[in-house]
Amino acid sequence: MADPSDTAPHILLVDPAHFDVHYTINPWMQPQRWHAEAGALGRRARAGFDALVDTLERIGCRVSVMPGAPGLPDMVFPANAAVVLDGRALLARFRHAERQGEEAHFAELFERLRADGLLREVGRLPPGCVQEGAGDCIWDATRGQFWAGWGPRSSRIAADRLAAFFGQPVVPLELVTDRAYHLDVCFAPLCGGEVLWYPPALSMESRARVIAQVGADRLIAANEDELARFNVNAVNVGRDIVMSPCAPRLRTLLEGRGYRVHEVDVTPFMLAGGGAFCMTLRLDRQSPAAAGIAPASQEKHHGPDH
Repeated sequence: MADPSDTAPHILLVDPAHFDVHYTINPWMQPQRWHAEAGALGRRARAGFDALVDTLERIGCRVSVMPGAPGLPDMVFPANAAVVLDGRALLARFRHAERQGEEAHFAELFERLRADGLLREVGRLPPGCVQEGAGDCIWDATRGQFWAGWGPRSSRIAADRLAAFFGQPVVPLELVTDRAYHLDVCFAPLCGGEVLWYPPALSMESRARVIAQVGADRLIAANEDELARFNVNAVNVGRDIVMSPCAPRLRTLLEGRGYRVHEVDVTPFMLAGGGAFCMTLRLDRQSPAAAGIAPASQEKHHGPDH
C-alpha cells in the first residue's frame, strides 16, 4: 500500500533556533522591540513555529524541518530561498547583504534535498539577477502560471529568467510600496481560483493585469489592517488556509467562499516582516503538464510587464 504521505503537500520549514530581529531591511522590522523583549519573544516564536508545524500536519501536509545557521535569522523564511516546480529548484539571489549569507546555506540544503531524491535539479540565476524565491514568484495552480513580483527586492529581468528555467508563463507584477517588499505579503492565489490581494501594493498597470486575468468576481481585496496582520501572507492547501490571527471581516469573506481559516500566532516573526507563507516553501508543486492535467482555467497570458 502506498504511503499517504507520499502524495501529501510537502512543505519545508527552517527551525527558528537562530531567529531574532537585529537589523532593518523592511519597514515591518522592529529590532528595538525584539531587543527589549528578546526572552519572551524567543519563547513565543518557538511556540508559534511549533503551532504552525502542528497545524500544517493536521490539515494533511508532510512537513520537513531543516536547521538554520547562526547569525542568519531570516533563514526561518525559506519561501525566499528558491522557486520550486516539477522537482526543479531555482535558488534565490538576495538583494541585501544581511541575507546574502543565506545563499550558501540554502544551496547546501537544496543539494541535500536533491541527493535525497526530493528534487531532480537545482539551478542558479546568472550573476547580477536578483530574485528572492517564492516570496516573489508564486505559483497559481488554477491558471498554470507564476505571478512574479518585482521592485523592492527582485529585479524585473528575473521574471524572464524564471520563465526560461521553468518553461512556464510568468506574469510580472510591479510592487510600489516597501510595505509589500515581496509579492507574498500582498498577493495569494487560492486553490478555488480566487486571489486574495491588497491592490494598493501594485502599480496601476499591474492591478489592471490581475483584474483582467482573474476577474473581479474572483478577487478578494484585503484592507490595510489585514495587510498589517499578515493575513494575506497565508498558506493555502485545498480549502484550508493557515495564517496569523485573522481579521473578522476577512474571515467572514473567506468562510463565505467555503474556506476553513486556521489561525497561528506568528507575531514574533511579523516583527521581522514575515508571516505563515514566508515560513514555508512547497516542494511538491507541479505544472499541469507534469501532473498530467489541464489547468482549471485557461485565461490568456498577457505577456511581460515593461
